[in-house]
Amino acid sequence: MPNVMAIFTSELILMNIHFIAIGGSAMHNLALALQHKGYKITGSDDVIFEPSKSRLAAKGLLPEAFGWYPEKIHANLDAIVLGMHAKADNPELLKAQQLGLTIYSYPEFLYAQAKDKTRVVIGGSHGKTTITSMILHVLNYHKVDVDYMVGAQLEGFDRMVHLTEENDFIVLEGDEYLSSPIDRRPKFHLYQPNIALLSGIAWDHINVFPTFENYVEQFRIFVDSIMNGGSITYNEEDPEVKRMVEASENSIRKLPYTTPEYKVLDGETFLETPEGPMPIEVFGEHNLSNLSGAKWICQHMGVDEEDFYEAIATFKGASKRLEKIAEGKSSVAYKDFAHSPSKVAATTRAVKEQYPNRKLVACLELHTYSSFNPEFLKEYKGALDPADEAVIFYLPESVAIKKLAAVTPSQIAEAFKREDLIIFTEANSFHNYLEEKDYSETTLLLMSSGNYGGLDLEKLKGWMI
Repeated sequence: MPNVMAIFTSELILMNIHFIAIGGSAMHNLALALQHKGYKITGSDDVIFEPSKSRLAAKGLLPEAFGWYPEKIHANLDAIVLGMHAKADNPELLKAQQLGLTIYSYPEFLYAQAKDKTRVVIGGSHGKTTITSMILHVLNYHKVDVDYMVGAQLEGFDRMVHLTEENDFIVLEGDEYLSSPIDRRPKFHLYQPNIALLSGIAWDHINVFPTFENYVEQFRIFVDSIMNGGSITYNEEDPEVKRMVEASENSIRKLPYTTPEYKVLDGETFLETPEGPMPIEVFGEHNLSNLSGAKWICQHMGVDEEDFYEAIATFKGASKRLEKIAEGKSSVAYKDFAHSPSKVAATTRAVKEQYPNRKLVACLELHTYSSFNPEFLKEYKGALDPADEAVIFYLPESVAIKKLAAVTPSQIAEAFKREDLIIFTEANSFHNYLEEKDYSETTLLLMSSGNYGGLDLEKLKGWMI
């Protein structure tokens, strides 16, 4: 691994950068940000999906042909940025190693760009994208310029990554997943925050962290990585977070937050503020908790409480996070990136709370490595209980592609502990079920990190009544 403390000592050092696996959501945004900053960028990938493909093409960064080409790797490159999609035996990576080029993982590169800034890092098993998005929305509303990296596309922002020389702050979403194929450290271990937030801990990424204890340990390391004299703003309503932060011997300030008071009236959420109830666009207890954490971080960054409330009133959410995709006179449909048990439970509960007098049809696509593990499946017990009608969709071929043992509908039904659970294992059957439903006085909630077997979400607009 390169010594990131010794590199980027001036703007002139790194100019020619090659991305191995440029098409990823995070990777292509970093490539675009560096091109915007004036760097010369090249890249490769074996497959690139939308919207990465069009966004790279618009800036002249889309590879001429898909695949790996060792001839793209040469001694005149100043650095390589290696994405998680690549493998350790990638031919371009092997050539770079042979030439002795500087190779960065995505988070290493971000740290190298941010080491002289005040680093604000938002961590947690859930809520980190939304909290980071809230912070950036508030700062943008008040025209406070900061560098940033966030895991979702935001309204009013061109890219998910922005890097400058002049901004004092950088706000980073702190992902606990691995850094690169040759660097098995979680990304958020590398950022060394001055200001940090921890929203919650709920076991995830079982393919990398096979036990809950091993997973929790990654967050302890994150808390201990905060710079001396820095701060951790933490959700004291999460018992694991509270225990860990309060036990840490790191010389940092420990600042707890809780869910603020709010109420729901006729499908609208009102946040209690010093000036009285204020209507907000986001809803659900988990989102109100996220809002509370974001408020404290913004105050650490110089935005006072009154200005925070003014700005947050117009925050509509991050892309794929409780995103309204269709609405009729008596029906509405949302999609959400929720896939882990804690996220599924929180999202389902939030939607039912927002529309208590409507039938809630909650559909979850099992898509991740963890969700097909028989032991981890048990974590989903009760997650869909707030729904009036609960639906599971998964493709057995997805299990096979991941080279996992087959998962049966009976295993899934047993894990969720819900006798009326509806289970589909074929895409067309699932799509037909959705299309033929009567949606009067109904809320439809779709949850997945996949694409629901190729479901045409535009059709939903015609189904809502």
